[in-house]
Amino acid sequence: MELSYLEVFTAVVEEKHFSRAATRLARTQAAVSQTIKKLESDLGAALLDRNSKGVTPTQAGRLLYDYARRLLDLRDETLHAMHQLDALTAGRLVIGANEQTVTYILPWLERFIRAHPGVQVEVKRCRASDVPSEVLRHGVELGVISFAPPEDGLRAVTIATDAVALVTAPEHPLAGRGEVSIRELGQEVFIAHNIVSRYRLQVVEAFARHRTPLRIAVELPSIEAIKRMVEAGIGVSILPRLCVAAETTRGQLVAIPVREMRLARKLRVVYRQPASLSRAAQAFVTLVRESGTADHEPCA
Repeated sequence: MELSYLEVFTAVVEEKHFSRAATRLARTQAAVSQTIKKLESDLGAALLDRNSKGVTPTQAGRLLYDYARRLLDLRDETLHAMHQLDALTAGRLVIGANEQTVTYILPWLERFIRAHPGVQVEVKRCRASDVPSEVLRHGVELGVISFAPPEDGLRAVTIATDAVALVTAPEHPLAGRGEVSIRELGQEVFIAHNIVSRYRLQVVEAFARHRTPLRIAVELPSIEAIKRMVEAGIGVSILPRLCVAAETTRGQLVAIPVREMRLARKLRVVYRQPASLSRAAQAFVTLVRESGTADHEPCA
């Protein structure tokens, strides 16, 4: 049973006349009559009572009309929903990121949400090392990471480059320095994130190379908690600059370059390749690629 047959049938029932239904559908009356006959033959039941005043549905016709109307309404609803997805007035975008990388993409998220307020955006918190696999297994559509993943089947857009810095309270003795060396930090009390990351391992290795103790006295589960502890003067930390950009601008924290720690970090948006991205995901990738800093690169 084709939807086109049901469309003709409902038009005849609603117009109560073959000729008016034909006009409504921009078809000939003969074509409408032929369709009704085919439908009655397929169902093995008379659907319409014909008389000089028009047509009325039989009991079988009334039953079919109720179901046909629902199917046609559902078709129209589906087409409308698909149009909304295509027009970015509806839909959903799920991005996988860890706490640090979320901070980086906030400006792009803000621009995307302002441009497409009808799209629901969810950022799924993942460990950085798990983001590529989440993308590959369709747990998220896009991922945000600060390293080149080794997995096959991913494509990346580099959207920002950042560096780590020593972060202190404004009153700290080192706060006025333009630069510090690792050897000067051997007596400092450090506050660190308790989730192992690639950049944390690089920091540990840098201190080891310079035979300087790294005194991690406090480990916390969030960057926000680390920043508050540093601001309170409990200790210092080594964090990505973009993570403390707002606080350094307001004068709540100070970010100081570490001479031997030029750890440039590329922030990447990754997605499956080849893949059919949703319109929302396409729009987000386009936004970051057109930001002026984006660089398209294949991942291994």
